Amino acid sequence: MKKIRTMTQVQAPMERCFKLAVSIDLQMAATREKAVAGVTSGLIGPGETVTWRGSSFGTRTYQTLIEVWRPYSYFRDIMISGPFNAFEHEHHFAPMNDGTRIRDEVRFTASRGLLGPLTEPLLERKVAAYLQKRNALIKQVAESDEWHQYLDGQPELDMRVYQAASAIPSKNLLAYAN
Repeated sequence: MKKIRTMTQVQAPMERCFKLAVSIDLQMAATREKAVAGVTSGLIGPGETVTWRGSSFGTRTYQTLIEVWRPYSYFRDIMISGPFNAFEHEHHFAPMNDGTRIRDEVRFTASRGLLGPLTEPLLERKVAAYLQKRNALIKQVAESDEWHQYLDGQPELDMRVYQAASAIPSKNLLAYAN
């Protein structure tokens, strides 16, 4: 299992940073991927999925699910189909003196088979670059007036804490522990 951690300081309110992080439109702008099924624009929420078409992770399509949701401090998305054997992305938001600290933690294992372990270093670089590019755009947008184009007119977020059944400890989590 590979683990990648990043931290980004943003001079903007935590609520704005959280909403930008769940913006499908901002994600498309950051990665040049296209949302083709599930939530395809606006803000994704708890229990919702999106299917992406693009090549960020060396495949044409992959699908993610918002598995855990605690607005405005945390959410976790998991890849439910795609190039990885397992992929989990935790997004943490914390208020700081003049803004927000965004901390991302991604854990993944490459696909099974002979080539899986050999591709992990390449995938690790791709995932790190993906996070850096995405967070740079969140920072740029949140710290300017650009955030209005992504958030104005969007419905309010579901403020209930949510945890999908898949987030309950199971054999899947034991795989991460091993």
